[in-house]
Amino acid sequence: MTQPLTVTTAGGHARLPRIALVGVHGFGERHLENLARLGADRTLELVAVADPHPPEEGTLGPDVAAFASLDELLAAGTAPDVVIVSTPIQTHAPLALAALKAGSNVYLEKPPVASMAQYQEVMAAAASEGRLVQVGFQSLGSEALPAIETLVESGEIGEVRGISATGQWLRSKAYFKRSRWAGKRSINGTDVVDGVATNALAHAVATGLRLAGARTVADVESVDTDLYRANDTESDDTSVVRVRMAGGTVLTCALTLCAPVQSAPSVTIHGTLGQLTLFYTEDRLEVTSPRGLRTETYGRIDLLENLLAARSEQDLLSPLSGAGAYVSVLEAIRTADAPREIPSEFITWEGTGDDAHAVVHGIESLIRRATLGQATFAELGAPWTLSGGPTLDIDGTPVATLEDGSRIRPTSSPRPYLHPVRTLAGTVVTDHVPEDHVWHLGAGVALQDVDGINFWGGRTYTRDAGAYVWRKDHGQIVVEAAEHADGERREQLSWLGPDGSPVLREQREWRWAAVGNSAWKLTLDFILESATGRPVLLGSPGSNGRPQGGYGGFFWRLPKVGDATIWTPGSRGEDAVHGSVAPWLAWSGTFDAGPAGASHVAGDPGLGHPATLVFLAAPQAPDPWFVRHSGYPGVGLSLAWDAPVATEPGRPVKRTVTVLIADGFLATQDIEQLITTLGESA
Repeated sequence: MTQPLTVTTAGGHARLPRIALVGVHGFGERHLENLARLGADRTLELVAVADPHPPEEGTLGPDVAAFASLDELLAAGTAPDVVIVSTPIQTHAPLALAALKAGSNVYLEKPPVASMAQYQEVMAAAASEGRLVQVGFQSLGSEALPAIETLVESGEIGEVRGISATGQWLRSKAYFKRSRWAGKRSINGTDVVDGVATNALAHAVATGLRLAGARTVADVESVDTDLYRANDTESDDTSVVRVRMAGGTVLTCALTLCAPVQSAPSVTIHGTLGQLTLFYTEDRLEVTSPRGLRTETYGRIDLLENLLAARSEQDLLSPLSGAGAYVSVLEAIRTADAPREIPSEFITWEGTGDDAHAVVHGIESLIRRATLGQATFAELGAPWTLSGGPTLDIDGTPVATLEDGSRIRPTSSPRPYLHPVRTLAGTVVTDHVPEDHVWHLGAGVALQDVDGINFWGGRTYTRDAGAYVWRKDHGQIVVEAAEHADGERREQLSWLGPDGSPVLREQREWRWAAVGNSAWKLTLDFILESATGRPVLLGSPGSNGRPQGGYGGFFWRLPKVGDATIWTPGSRGEDAVHGSVAPWLAWSGTFDAGPAGASHVAGDPGLGHPATLVFLAAPQAPDPWFVRHSGYPGVGLSLAWDAPVATEPGRPVKRTVTVLIADGFLATQDIEQLITTLGESA
C-alpha cells in the first residue's frame, strides 16, 4: 500500500517536506522559481540540487547543498521526501528508479520516460516501494478539466463526435542546438524520443487524452502516426498523431514547430450541438453551444503542492499510473519509421543564423483540416507527403489518383473517390477534406439519403427537423473487386449501412483518354441496384424539403478558383445555372495553390494556372445541375433534385457523366467544337 508523505520527525515533531531538485537548467530554472515561492510560504524546504553544471553563485540559499549527480546527493545522507527530476529525457527513468529505491517520492518531468518498457519498470518500482510519482503535465492541474467534464455530461454541446489538439509554435535553429539530446530520437542506442508530440507540445497530447477519458495503456486501442521534419534533426517537428480510444472516441493531434506565427495551443471537444475549446496554457475555455459563445478562465493547482498534500495516488492530479495512455502514444512514435524530411521547396526560412526558423507552407490550413477531418497529413495529400492508391495515367503521366476512402472518418461517410485530378499540365482541379466541408471528397458518387442512410457525410437534412442535424446514420461504400487496365477501370462496390448490412450494389466504370495536347476526357458510368431484395429510395436534402438543395449522385469538389466563370449554353453565373437542365456546364478560372498548397502545377507551388472543366449531362435522365461557388466551389448532377428516385430489384438506376479537363480558358465555341469532335451529343 502506498504510504503518505511523512512530514514528522522521529520525535513526533512536525517539519517541512525536504525537496531535492535534479537538473537546475532549462526547465529546472522554472522549478527553482517555484521552489523559492513555496519555500518563502514555508510549504517546503529545498535541501539539495544535483547537476553536473551547478547553478550560478547566489542562485541557491546558503543551506542548499549542491551535488554533481543524484547518486552523490543520495549517498550524502537521508533521502529527500520528494526528488524532482528535470533532466534530459533519456535520464528520467534511471533517476526516478534511484530516487524511489532511496525511499523518496518523485516529481517526474514530462515526458516521464522514453519507452513503454521504462514506464512499466518505474511503475513496478513505485508500487514495490510504496511511493508516489507525479508527472509534470502542468495542464492536468487546471480546474478547467473537471468543469469541462461537467459541461459535457450536461449535454450542452450534445454528443461528443471527437476531440482534437492543435499546437502551432515556432522554434529556431538554436532551439535544436540547446543540448546534445535536442531533436534526437536516440543517442548511442539509448532512446530519447524528443519531438513535437512527445516533448515540445506533449501537453496538447496529454490534455487531449485526459479529456478523452484515457489514462491507462488499456484505454488506447490504436495510434496512427504521421511524422515529418523541416529542421535538420532526427525527431519530428510537424506531425499528426491520431489516437482511437477503446471506447471509440478519436483524438487527433495536429502539431508543428514550424508555424509562421506562434499561437496558443488548444484542445477541442467537438459535439453535435457545439464545441468546447480549452487553451490549456491560459486555462481559458471557450464554449460554443445553442446558448451562444462564452469564455471562462479557471485557476490551476500546482502539481508539486498537490504531490505534497497527497496521501495516496488517488489524490494526485497527474499520477504516473494516469500517464499510460500518453506513454502508448510515445511508444508508437518511438517505434515508428523515422520522420520524413519535408523538401526545401515547401519551406521558407525566416530570420538569420541560429535565430532562423522554418515555416512549412500552408501548415495553418493543413492543421485545421487535419483536426476537422480526423486525417493525417498524408491522407490530406499535403504536397510533401507520399500519396498511395492506383493512378489514372495518360502517356505515362498520372492525371488522377484513386483513393479507397477507408481512412476517412466515419461521420464523413467513407467512400472511394478521385483526388487529386490534374490537367495534362499538372494543375490540380479537385479538393478533398476541405475546411468548410471535410466530408467533400474529390470526384465521385455520394447520396445523403438512401433509405434514411447518409452516404454523403456530415449532418443530415430531415423533413421533421427542417434543418441539418447530426445523426448516427452514416454509411460507407467499399470496393469489393476492381479490374484496372490502360484507360479503363471497373469496380464492384457495396453501400453498407451503419450496421454493416448491404443496402446497394454498385457497378462503377471509369474511362479516360487524351483529347489533343491540352485536354483529356474522364467518363464515369455508375449503376445502382438494390441489395435488399426490395425497392430502395435514393434521396437528397431537396427531396426532404430543403429548397434548392437537391445534391447527390455525381459530385465534383473543386479547389480554390480565382476569377471563376460558370456557364451553360443558355445561362451564366451560379444563380442562373443552379437547378437548370442543360447539355453541359463549364467552369473556368485560375486554379491556384491556396493556403494548403493542395492545387498546383508540379514543381511550381503557389502559382495560379488557368483551366476549364466541362461537365456533360447524363444521357439517361434530365438531372438538374447542382452548382455552388459563393459558399464553396462544387458541381454535381442531381439524381434526386426534389423527389426521391427508386432503384428496384431488376430495375437499377444508371447514370453516365463525362468531364473534359483542359488547360487554359475555353470559350463556348471551343467547347461546342470539342464536344462535336468527340462525337458527344450536345
